[in-house]
Amino acid sequence: MSTIPPPPPHQPEFEGDYRPVDPANPSAHLDPVNARVEPADVAYLAQLAEALNTTLDLETLLNRTSELVRAVIHYRIFAILLLNDRTHELRVRFQIGHTTQVERARIPLGIGVVGQVALTRQPILLNDVSTAKNYICVNPAVRSELAVPLIAKNRLIGVMDIESEQAGYFRPEHLHLLILTASRIAQAIENARLYARVFRQGQTLAILNEIAVELTSILELDPLLERVGQLLRRLIDFQMFTVMLLDDKGETLITRYAWRFGHAHSPQRRIAITSGLVGAAVREWRLINVPDVRKDPRYVPMNEETRSELVVPLFYKGRIIGVLDLEHTRTHFFNEEHERMLTTLAAQVAIAIENARLYQAVRRQEAQLERDIAMAREVQLRLLPPNPPEYPHAEMAVHFLPARTIGGDLYDFLDYGPHRTAIVLGDVSGKAAPAALFAALVSGIMRSAATQQPEPAQMLATLNDALQERKLESQYVSLLFALWDDENQTLQVANSGAIQPILCRSGKSIAVPAEGFPLGLFPNVTYEEFNVAAQPGDAIVFVSDGILDAENAQGEMYGDDRLSSLLCAQREHPAQQIADAILADVSRFQGAQDRFDDETIIVLRVR
Repeated sequence: MSTIPPPPPHQPEFEGDYRPVDPANPSAHLDPVNARVEPADVAYLAQLAEALNTTLDLETLLNRTSELVRAVIHYRIFAILLLNDRTHELRVRFQIGHTTQVERARIPLGIGVVGQVALTRQPILLNDVSTAKNYICVNPAVRSELAVPLIAKNRLIGVMDIESEQAGYFRPEHLHLLILTASRIAQAIENARLYARVFRQGQTLAILNEIAVELTSILELDPLLERVGQLLRRLIDFQMFTVMLLDDKGETLITRYAWRFGHAHSPQRRIAITSGLVGAAVREWRLINVPDVRKDPRYVPMNEETRSELVVPLFYKGRIIGVLDLEHTRTHFFNEEHERMLTTLAAQVAIAIENARLYQAVRRQEAQLERDIAMAREVQLRLLPPNPPEYPHAEMAVHFLPARTIGGDLYDFLDYGPHRTAIVLGDVSGKAAPAALFAALVSGIMRSAATQQPEPAQMLATLNDALQERKLESQYVSLLFALWDDENQTLQVANSGAIQPILCRSGKSIAVPAEGFPLGLFPNVTYEEFNVAAQPGDAIVFVSDGILDAENAQGEMYGDDRLSSLLCAQREHPAQQIADAILADVSRFQGAQDRFDDETIIVLRVR
């Protein structure tokens, strides 16, 4: 392809039909009125239309065009060049007989034969390239050239160009046929391009949807950013990619992920928002597309290979949290389609990043909470007595199984002298940490009052008064307080809403009828006290409601009947064995059902 001087200033630019060119005088135009359409032209156009209307694939379309042109104009060198509307350059889209270097060429408007045709929208027939001024020889064998513009709906889309190694090869009828071809092929190319754009947009939307779905499932920030880079390469053939996030003060962009020429790397890069293209995107709250970074004073050199750069801010709930930064070694690489894709994707990426950050914050809080709960459990277990006391006439055993890491049940054995022990079993309203804290409060008050060794009914009244002074909304405790006297073998029982103790004697069971209001609900409450004269072989069990209310898969509760039967069946065994048997039986009854309440068992067996 060669160059010729631009037309004289007075030569009009062609806006309508093409004017044939006199091969003897390329600058003199023939009269288009005298150009007739012969019957052969009609047959050729019909054949051309049939060939063009059967495909929407651009490559197939261009190949068929070249075959149809060859059928009427024998050539060895042929090319169709399309115009880039953004760069205003022509690029070879299809060629026969050219070198591969020609395919990589970018031809500005007005340069060379094809550039002049594109600029003036007029065909050129040049039968002796040596007579053209400023002719640049690309192929030394070329002697003549014929080029016509491709115009669809008054818009230039490219140029069709034929070259010959023979001087004076092209004739006016060749030009005429090529003009007829160009007028049809231009619209067909536009249709194929439109179809390709719609098809690509459909594929892009499908990929964007797939990316959005996948990104929402990644909750770790570093794997998320790496996956963003991998998925983005399915849409854009970039060569360098960076994700930068704003620091807490919103003053500095920090690199969190970087990818360069096929390899991920982790540069320790921090850029103030007052500098660089990335900083400009943050300050101006907009996408920035720089075709040639060497010509932009805002560019801060980081990669010497970079020529074009696209920076997309990440918006989340009305604020910028970072940027996506894409770079390429070719100028004018990023186009409007890239901008639209990245703008759409950036919204999903920003949400995914914030979700990952929130997940990390929750994970940190959960880890701290788990440490706090573990410490609370340790404190709770230290508040509970390690082992029950031993007496000549009685043995005791206890089992405590919280429904959660820490529970709301409390039990204790308080020393009331050489041969007396207070057996305490309570159940605080609620579960987990709040219940455990309230249980610790009750335990502290009770141990302080125990130094005065009050009787069971008096102890409950004292606790109720103290909790009234420290009243907490919706917090109360059901407490059973029993005083065992090993010397007299008697049991004094007072109850504030807890499960009544069950006594088994001689194979028969009976509930100790002690009742009362839970502690902390009402002021000035008095409590009853019952005395039980124990006999050798008696077995008494104290349980929290987690035992009686345990449910199986059918929704049945364990109940006091099952407990009484098992207690009497096991009464001759040691206290620890009785407690183990009760707990095992409750577990069998529940099966795979989750425990919803703390389970506490205290067994007193008279020797």
